[in-house]
Amino acid sequence: MSTFALEHTMDTLITRLWPTTDASRALRTMVLIAVGSVLLAASAQIAVPLWPVPVTGQTFAVLLIGMAFGARLGMLTMLAYLLEGALGLPVFASASGGIAPLLGPTGGYLAGFVLAAGVTGWLAEHGWGRNPFSTAAAMLLGNLSIYVPGLLWLSTFMHYNVQATLAAGLYPFMLGDLAKLLLATAAMPLAWRLLGGAQR
Repeated sequence: MSTFALEHTMDTLITRLWPTTDASRALRTMVLIAVGSVLLAASAQIAVPLWPVPVTGQTFAVLLIGMAFGARLGMLTMLAYLLEGALGLPVFASASGGIAPLLGPTGGYLAGFVLAAGVTGWLAEHGWGRNPFSTAAAMLLGNLSIYVPGLLWLSTFMHYNVQATLAAGLYPFMLGDLAKLLLATAAMPLAWRLLGGAQR
């Protein structure tokens, strides 16, 4: 199994931009987790305050971090961000923090960030994201990884009413997510082209 993974794993944007030795890998990990957490916190403040789930720029940041960092580092960044919020730092939407956002209607989406970073990161490690088609497909799968736990958790606050859940937790975000998908579809292949690594 490990041989298969090694044979099929490719560079991510970060490993191409910042190659490391064994001695410096821990430093890169800590720096990128810190930078990624700041980007996530900043993107959370780009928000339209809808109820029960605000529209923010976070999903775009989550998916790009996953694809740029890879699965392991992307997931660690999401976990660090959620831990910062749980400890009370004002990193969630509307500069909020604490346990309440994790246990409230948005909790499933926040948990989905970890899954989405893992999915998009794994896909990036296997060559996705280097052309518009594979980028769009990866972003779509990443979005699904956020929406599935998000909607399932939100439904518990909507008395398991499917229409009410979709009306509150899916429909308001679809146009914005399409715009983010199109932006990422242009941005990721362009970044790889600038690095001379576009393929597939």
